[in-house]
Amino acid sequence: MKKAEMAAKKAQRMVEAKAAASKDDLRSPICCILGHVDTGKTKLLDKIRQTNVQEGEAGGITQQIGATYFPVDAIRTKTAVMFKEGAGAKLGKHEDFDYKIPGLLVIDTPGHESFTNLRSRGSSLCNIAILVVDIMHGLEPQTLESIRLLRDRKTPFIVALNKIDRLFDWKATPDNAFRDSLAKQKTSVQREFETRTQKVITEFAEQGLNAVLYYDNKNFARNVSLVPTSAITGEGVPDMIMLLVRLTQERMSDRLMYLSELECTVLEVKVIEGLGTTIDVVLSNGVLREGDRIVVCGLNGPIVTQVRALLTPQPLRELRVKSAYVHHKEIKAAMGVKISAPELEKAIAGSHLLVVGPDDDEEVLKEEVMGELTSLVNSVDKTERGVCVQASTLGSLEALLDFLKSSKIPVSGIGIGPVHKKDIMRASTMVEKAKEFAVLLCFDVTIDREVEKLAEDMGVRIFKADIIYHLFDAFTAYTAEITEAKRRDAAPQAVWPCRLRILRAFAKRDPIILGVDIIDGTLRVGTPLCVVKKDPQTGKTDIIDLGKITSLEINHKTMDVIKKSQQGAGVAVKIEHAAYQTSKLFGRHFDENDEVISHITRASIDVLKSTFKADVTTEEWVLIKNLKPRLGIP
Repeated sequence: MKKAEMAAKKAQRMVEAKAAASKDDLRSPICCILGHVDTGKTKLLDKIRQTNVQEGEAGGITQQIGATYFPVDAIRTKTAVMFKEGAGAKLGKHEDFDYKIPGLLVIDTPGHESFTNLRSRGSSLCNIAILVVDIMHGLEPQTLESIRLLRDRKTPFIVALNKIDRLFDWKATPDNAFRDSLAKQKTSVQREFETRTQKVITEFAEQGLNAVLYYDNKNFARNVSLVPTSAITGEGVPDMIMLLVRLTQERMSDRLMYLSELECTVLEVKVIEGLGTTIDVVLSNGVLREGDRIVVCGLNGPIVTQVRALLTPQPLRELRVKSAYVHHKEIKAAMGVKISAPELEKAIAGSHLLVVGPDDDEEVLKEEVMGELTSLVNSVDKTERGVCVQASTLGSLEALLDFLKSSKIPVSGIGIGPVHKKDIMRASTMVEKAKEFAVLLCFDVTIDREVEKLAEDMGVRIFKADIIYHLFDAFTAYTAEITEAKRRDAAPQAVWPCRLRILRAFAKRDPIILGVDIIDGTLRVGTPLCVVKKDPQTGKTDIIDLGKITSLEINHKTMDVIKKSQQGAGVAVKIEHAAYQTSKLFGRHFDENDEVISHITRASIDVLKSTFKADVTTEEWVLIKNLKPRLGIP
């Protein structure tokens, strides 16, 4: 009952918050940056905030969500160049332009295709997105993935057509308005810009989108705006910020009206010297106050604690960059905030944060915050056989699981945070069941040397990486190695089905050499052959083993495998019996009227199923099914 009551109260509060909202009280829009690897997403942000986060990233790829707040004063300074003669913005005087939004909060999200899930988490926080496209390469696989994601979420976006400084002979004017810079270029540079832009516009058209340079865009609802930029020289960056300001405050004011109902998401859990364990959050709506009682999702269950301090970085600094923090008594949305509070060690990044209000039931809130993790754990089809997965955040775990699911890699256990001995013990249960799955895939987590040693002793392989697809590549190479070893060991037990018609006998005994025609199946060296005879009086079946194929020839050419389609005018088969078998004689034990078949067994069928399933064709499975009754296999 309490749960239903609280849900009703929450819905009522949301209705009241929306009724009280005003277009004169806008919150900062939340903007996400998406795009293909190496298109310059983080460099573009670095240029705006004059920091250098990008250099510290694994492989130059952003791995964790970072948040940067741009206050309106900084926006005003950055966009001043847009009001100069020649910038072409036709915005009037700078001092007359009304900046209605209090600032801009930018979330810089990971850039590789396997991060779709993390991005969707980012996009759900997101009011408008910047899709970064490299003008030299056009739309790449990740760009298409990002477009699909933005469409699915119905998120408005602009395109930063980045790396204009790479155009041959481009003469840079740092931090300038784009059109002013373009006007200063040689005719050949302007022509190359037009050609490359037209190519990108065509590629967008192929995706069913009308893309136009932002200053030619007369219909923002129908057309995607392209803003040419350079993350190196800063050219076009003022245009991009100005466009974001205009689009958000002129066309999205309904969505940006400040709501008093709290919406807050945990981005990262970090230990900070002097503060202990802190959480970085994005406050999308509402107010957070020092002393608030908060509930967050934890590894060992919900965490209820009290806010000790609310901190924000110095303006234009990014939450991941160490600098002196500014303390606040309360913070109003939208903002990236660092929260210092006791007992946050087990908090899970990527989950929601709730504040316990005067009328709220703490137990119900605990259940609500844990819902996301519970649903993720339940969504994992934890099989008896599968790898164990460890990730740093709820979002990256979700991304990794999604990636493994699409790659058809089974999962038997999941974990968030650093790897402990218990995680190794859990993975070690696979050593006996399925050695290839006695593996721990670790994404962006720390592992002690002691834990690594335990894994070594227990036969558990640890794969760790800061980039998901590197993890996948390493694991794929490992499984391929194990599969190949298994196939080599199982090859002698695998019997491939075939039916042969005898054309003639070249040698009648020790070894028998026959000219045959393949009726069905495949002939392989090592296949045991037999003839099945039925006694007409008793009806009893007699299986006569001839021996194994030791060599195959077509037109005097030796081969290891011969398919039905390759046989031509027949195949010469050499058959030799084992030392423990009695030699058979053509003409006495069997003749040209008998059909020769491969001697399959229940064990050989099981080997084909377990190790060579992908190699056996449908026709071969049908043939096995037909041969089973003749050989008395149940």
